[in-house]
Amino acid sequence: MQMKLELIPLPVSDVDGAVAFYTDKLGFTKDFDVQPSDGVRVVQFTSEGSGCSIGIGTGLDVYAGQPGSVRGLHLVVEDITEARAELVRRGVEVGEIHDFGGGVRGANFADPDGNTFELQEMAWRKGAKY
Repeated sequence: MQMKLELIPLPVSDVDGAVAFYTDKLGFTKDFDVQPSDGVRVVQFTSEGSGCSIGIGTGLDVYAGQPGSVRGLHLVVEDITEARAELVRRGVEVGEIHDFGGGVRGANFADPDGNTFELQEMAWRKGAKY
């Protein structure tokens, strides 16, 4: 059976602030931002080249978690030095690059609520293999 992970809901305290962070700072595409009924808002973002999106919103149980409670979502990049520099230019506070061995390097950052992400570069995933 094939199953594809295509959406990760993130709990946030301020939907509009999160929209600004994910679009302006991270450069994700806002796929949609809808209010299908009173008190319900659903926003979805996707980073370029990704098959998995991030969802935020209000009024649904899926968004009712503690803001900032999601840890270690990995964003795989081909060149971590370049990706980190671009995020820093956009105003994201990104940690230093760490070498984890085996050709894996990473650098972490958080969204405004404290949900954390890891930029990850894997040496064997370059060019056509990326």
